[in-house]
Formats: sequence, structure tokens, C-alpha cells
Amino acid sequence: MIPYGRQTISEEDIAAVVDVLRSDWITQGPSIDRFEQGLAAYCGARHGVLVSNATAALHIACLALGVGEGSLVWTSPNTFIASANCALYCGADVDFVDIDPDSYNMSVPELERKLVAARAAGRLPQVVIPVHFAGQSCDMAGIARLAKEYGFKVVEDASHAVGADYRDGKVGSCQYSDIAIFSFHPVKILTTGEGGMLMTNDAALQQQLARLRSHGMVRTPALAEEHGPWYYEQQDLGYNYRMTDIQAALGLSQLRRLDEFVARRRQLAARYDSLLQGLPLRTPWQHPEGRSAFHLYPIWIDEQRAGKSRRAVFEALRASGIGVNVHYIPVPTQPYYQRLGFHPGQFPAAERYYQGAISLPMYFSLSEAEQDQVVAAVRKALA
Repeated sequence: MIPYGRQTISEEDIAAVVDVLRSDWITQGPSIDRFEQGLAAYCGARHGVLVSNATAALHIACLALGVGEGSLVWTSPNTFIASANCALYCGADVDFVDIDPDSYNMSVPELERKLVAARAAGRLPQVVIPVHFAGQSCDMAGIARLAKEYGFKVVEDASHAVGADYRDGKVGSCQYSDIAIFSFHPVKILTTGEGGMLMTNDAALQQQLARLRSHGMVRTPALAEEHGPWYYEQQDLGYNYRMTDIQAALGLSQLRRLDEFVARRRQLAARYDSLLQGLPLRTPWQHPEGRSAFHLYPIWIDEQRAGKSRRAVFEALRASGIGVNVHYIPVPTQPYYQRLGFHPGQFPAAERYYQGAISLPMYFSLSEAEQDQVVAAVRKALA
């Protein structure tokens, strides 16, 4: 079985982890700071805050921006459920903005239309969470323009997009947002096993996020001087969302190869684009203002042209040993969200995309021979 994604672990990665295991620090140690600083520098952001996973990152991002009872958060329907659940964890309400049919990212015209209606109704969102689906940046300049006009904060869910480019910078620079979030799950572009990081250019936000990941607690030289070296204070209601030094050492080692990881994914994507020409499917469209990191390579099956359903093609590929997947079932169609009042037909572009979507294998160590095997299986499934 050729999986849709898999991690790449080198001997250098293993040695970095072993070094930490042999050190005095395996929980919160120097690798945490080095990884935070290293990825922030790579992205062009001022601060990084490591946490246990990207879901935790989304949660404390909302908390740090004041999301709570009575707040409203908007996100994309084409995402993993965590992008919406994070607001519910805070007691807020959630709504969705339909996607652009080309990029599969949040549609800026649809966002603007919805904001006009929300202003008229007297309930604008406090936070908007655009999702960089499959590794391609949303139109962040357009979203930032609307954020300034309508007064909401922006959290980029960049879980798929570490290493991606937007305009003349890297995704994660926070040039157009308050916070950006990365995921380091094993199928993502670089991994720490489980893990996530928040990027921000706001020093006060960085300090608040750091408190929220660790019980809302602080230790400072001033407090130690006043009360004693054992002293700490809880200043917020926080969580235990900390990453270990073991994981951070793995992430720091992987960061050294991030450009290599992304370059290979882009090569594979270009090769898929060429090999899949002429078939009754759509390959991923790339916006000219950005370059995707290609966490995913989603194709869209044109069922009318193919004369076959997406499910039939998916099952044929699985039967051929190709571990395809589907990203994503629109969040508002999930039973839990249906009980909140959402219903089919509200977000037609996301629902249409879902009906034809299949994610083909995409990872650094995928060989060209394996990719040829995937393409042959796609051709056979569509024949």
C-alpha cells in the first residue's frame, strides 16, 4: 500500500532526539527555544510559541484574542473540524465562509458579502480563521483589508502550509494576520510526532500564549527576588499544552531540511500535473501570488465526464494498493454541527468540491516509480 502521506525520519533526526534523551532536559529544555526561534526566523515572524498540537494552538489563539461567551468566529467549511471546534471550546459561536471554487480556500468575495450582511445585522465576527488548504495560502492581503475595515482579528490556520510562499514572504510571517498556526503531525511537511506552533509579531500576545500553554503560570527573576526562587504565579486560566524537548529536537532537526522537503513536494506536484493531463479530473490550481507547500495533492473527479462516481474511483484506487484519502468533509455537514443549526446546501462550493475530492499520495520519500504506479491506478480506475 502506498499511503497518502508519511513522515521522513533521518539518522540526523534520530541522533538529535537521542542527544536530548541523554541530556538533563527532556520536557522543557533548550530545544524548545531553539525550534521556536529557528522557525520564526525562517518565516520572518518575531515570535514562535510551541504547543502539544495544532488543535491546542487554535484553542489558545482564540483565548488570547478574547474569544469567549457571546463571541463569533468564522472559518472555512473545507477544513478539519479543529478549525471550528477551537471557538466552541471558548464558548463562542461559529459560522463559515464558503470557498473559492478554484483554490478551495476561503473566498474573499464571499467573506466580504457575508461581512456586509453581518454589519447590517449588528453581529460581526471577532475572529476569522482562514485555512491554507493543501499548503496554498489564502488571499491574505484581501482578508487583511477586510479585517481592517470590519475590525476582526485574523488567525491563519497554516497547518498545511509550513514552507509555503505568499507574495514576497513566507506563510507564517504574520504580515497579514495576528497569529499563524502550524501543525507537525506525522503526515505534515515536517514532524515532531505531534505538535504545533503559533507565530506572532506581537510581544504581548506571545507572552499570553506562552502562559496559556502552561497553566497560565509565570516564573520571573523579579518574582523570585521578591518571594523566593521557588515562586510562581498563575495569572490566567491556562492548560498543559506544552511540547517536550524530545519533540522539539526532532522538529529543529527537520527544520534544517524544510526547503528540501518542500522542493521535492513541488517537483512531485508538477509531475502529477503533467502525468494526469487529459483525464476527466481537475488537478490543483495555483494562485499566481503564492507557491503551495503541497501538504496534499487533491484531485477532483468530474463524475459527469468520467461516467463514474468519486466513491467508485476511490474504492478502485484503494483496491489497487493506493492509500488515497478525502480532505475534507465540510464541517457544517457533520452531525454535531447539524445539531447547531447548519444544514446541507448552505456552502455549495465546499459541498461540490467534497463530492469529487480525492487526495493522492504526496510525501517527500515518494519515488517516481511509486508515483507512476499511482497514476496508472488512476487511469485504470477512470477507464
